[in-house]
Amino acid sequence: MTTLLELKDLKVHFPVRKGILFDRTVGHVYAVDGVSLSVEAGQTYGLVGESGCGKTTLGRAVLRLVDITDGAAVFDGTDLARLPEEEMRRSRRRLQMVFQDPLGSLNPRQNIESILAEGMAAHGIGADREERRAKISEILERVGLPAGSLSRYPHEFSGGQRQRIGIARALVLEPDLIICDEPVSALDVSIQAQVINLLEELQESMGLTYLVIAHDLAVVRHISDVIGVMYLGALVEEAPSDEIYSEPRHPYTRALMSAVPVPDPDVEDSRERILLTGDLPSPANPPTGCRFHTRCPWRQATRCDTERPELRDVGGGHKVACHWAEGIADGTVTPTTELAPTLLKE
Repeated sequence: MTTLLELKDLKVHFPVRKGILFDRTVGHVYAVDGVSLSVEAGQTYGLVGESGCGKTTLGRAVLRLVDITDGAAVFDGTDLARLPEEEMRRSRRRLQMVFQDPLGSLNPRQNIESILAEGMAAHGIGADREERRAKISEILERVGLPAGSLSRYPHEFSGGQRQRIGIARALVLEPDLIICDEPVSALDVSIQAQVINLLEELQESMGLTYLVIAHDLAVVRHISDVIGVMYLGALVEEAPSDEIYSEPRHPYTRALMSAVPVPDPDVEDSRERILLTGDLPSPANPPTGCRFHTRCPWRQATRCDTERPELRDVGGGHKVACHWAEGIADGTVTPTTELAPTLLKE
């Protein structure tokens, strides 16, 4: 398969400023701090992690909606981080985003035809208004909205319909990659299933590539081919979808998976539960060494506090950023109550 998007040690740092008369930088928020990943053409890459880990910032950095501090974002052979503004604007036709809040991302003063035609006109799609209207009507039909929606306004639609409008706005530009930032988190469960199925159908019929950002592990498992797990601005594990759910290798991923409810009550009562203590550290002052060591049940006296682990392949394309991944898997490295938070089993 062809690699469509590749991130190489991508960093997004926001300056922290202080002062009244003389504004000076006193530190940085390390929102994304050295992420490397690749997305193949036609693939769905799921990015998960708790709130504040940098998922949304990463997606916005790919589109250059926030400035990239360092590293590379290579899209189809072109480093987006180095593109001049005008070239980047033209490149956004092939890179689109579906935002988390379907109502907040749509202009309430524009009707649906105006919202969808705006991007087409900016990128020179369609010779005139009639041609653009025909294209919009076709896309609306594909996402399950009637052609009569053209003259209506966002507030006249339900949440699920508004998200379909957001998807249609991305599709009218005929993109190669769509970044979906929490595309169903604001919707009811029944509507979530409809939107997820719609995304899968469109991917199959139009050959789309997705980068799906979410914290709902069930949604990500259903739609993704490969899953990456982020913690405090860094990627800690990456593996094929089924493998990361059946055999998580990083302690943080194991804690995440243990929180996913199982519909079988016997299994639910007997399975291991990992309860992490403490709050997520501040990205403005991340811990030294392994970012997760302040909450890790398997924290060891050596290396964890001082040496930041690299994301490495532990076999079969399964990548983990943990010094002790193999030892934790085979049981030779056990939870340490003296150094680490308590590991609880129910």
